[in-house]
Amino acid sequence: MNTQTSLDQTLMALADPTRRAILQRLSQGEARVTELAHPFDMSLNAVSKHIRILERADLVRRRTAGREHFLSFNRQRLDEVANWIETQRAAWNARLDALEALLREEDKAASSSRKRTKKGSS
Repeated sequence: MNTQTSLDQTLMALADPTRRAILQRLSQGEARVTELAHPFDMSLNAVSKHIRILERADLVRRRTAGREHFLSFNRQRLDEVANWIETQRAAWNARLDALEALLREEDKAASSSRKRTKKGSS
């Protein structure tokens, strides 16, 4: 899977409040699927679909012990997304700083031009 696809899947997985709540619970430690499903007013099957999306995005890891399935939170994926966001923020800040400097220079030049025009007409 390429980086862009991975990022897309992660952001899509994080877009849903139920999935974010599941991740919040898993940030406290490993849990069984049935434990994760308990607080939600939906079927176990519906919660399992949310979990599969989180697994595809590699935000959740599954460990099987007999018939029990234990899930844990993969913090590394969020770190990768946070790094991507920070890189984008830095790039946009640099672009916006350059734009601000350019606009200030244009304002300064326009102001100087107006002053010269007023002096010439006096």
